[in-house]
Amino acid sequence: MKRIFFLLLLLSSALLRAQTADTTRFSTNQPGSRYRFSHIILLPHTPVKSQDRTGTCWSYSTLSFMESELLRKGKGQHDLAEMWIARHVYAGKAVNYLRMDGHANFGQGGEFHDIPWVMRRYGLVPQSAYPGLHYGDTIRIHNELEAVLKAMLDALNKHPQRGHLTTAWQQAVKGTLDAYLGYVPDDVTQFRFKENGKTYNPKTYMQALDLHPDDYVELTSFTHHPFYRPFVVEIPDNWQFAAAFNVPMDDLVRTVKYALEHGYTVAWGADVSEKGFSHRNGIAIVPEDSRTVSDRKSKDLYLQIDGQKVPNGFMQPVPEKQITAPMRQKAFDDKRTTDDHGMHIIGLAYDQNGKLYFIVKNSWGNSNALGGYFFVSEPYFRFKTTMIFVHKKAVPKDIRRKDKAFFK
Repeated sequence: MKRIFFLLLLLSSALLRAQTADTTRFSTNQPGSRYRFSHIILLPHTPVKSQDRTGTCWSYSTLSFMESELLRKGKGQHDLAEMWIARHVYAGKAVNYLRMDGHANFGQGGEFHDIPWVMRRYGLVPQSAYPGLHYGDTIRIHNELEAVLKAMLDALNKHPQRGHLTTAWQQAVKGTLDAYLGYVPDDVTQFRFKENGKTYNPKTYMQALDLHPDDYVELTSFTHHPFYRPFVVEIPDNWQFAAAFNVPMDDLVRTVKYALEHGYTVAWGADVSEKGFSHRNGIAIVPEDSRTVSDRKSKDLYLQIDGQKVPNGFMQPVPEKQITAPMRQKAFDDKRTTDDHGMHIIGLAYDQNGKLYFIVKNSWGNSNALGGYFFVSEPYFRFKTTMIFVHKKAVPKDIRRKDKAFFK
């Protein structure tokens, strides 16, 4: 019993150090701003990356989340290969696209649950083993790859070979992926690489990392389906028709806070098209007065709008809208909220007025004053979240008890 207590004490001390480390840079959103953040929780995470000009944010955000999981588990810092995930998801979507006779989405997008899908079948590899940049560009751009694959699949959907598919089309898709992203044998256990002097294949590497795809779930919050039950979220990139657990928005916010307070980070899917979302300015808000954020480029504390002086919400706290479930549902139903972007919530903070913000790690490189991070107000999270991806144990127990089979 004493030994267990001592281990818990060590764990608590380590978590406290992780939460308070490097928080100074997060005391405000940008130079000159009047936002003042405190009571900051900042969980261990790996450096910011850039998805470049690809639509693979879902792979970057989920693997960033997995890299934080490895830090949480004491496995050290790892750099996992996003293109290993993207490559196998392209192949999976190709099969689905043909099964659906082209009446499905095929593109660069994906969902958080695509990563466990790949992990079960193909394992994981480090970035050094599969950089996925074999097409002559210095940054990742998948436009040509997507165009070639889509054209091939659309031709196949016309069934030119006497009304059926041949045995060769999957190898044709594989050959295209090999050419653009790098060769992978049909049997991935034959894909060998070294990490820290040891030889692995994708399956043995995942085993060594002690990551388990069934440990993770998605949660969402919409009123067109019953609460405390899973449902298939109707978004185009959900090509697997995977289910997320539906909870009231208060429970979704509570889950993220609970996770962060217990050392778990969260992958976050959201719409980022609102005027109040500004990665450049390190902040995402839903102001009561939309004129408050009418000029994203301004660094002034106040804006002159129609002859009136109004606060610049990107430089100082302003009143925000009270978000209700009908408001967020209407925005989803009329397509003002879409499945835009996947990001990684690594912490939380409170401003000088006691308002909650989540600290988010993005995948757009070190492209703002915070080096690629930004703050998301609770109203913005409530309004624009499509879903989250978390460890099952990061979900409060009372929510897990609502559906023991889903959280098993």
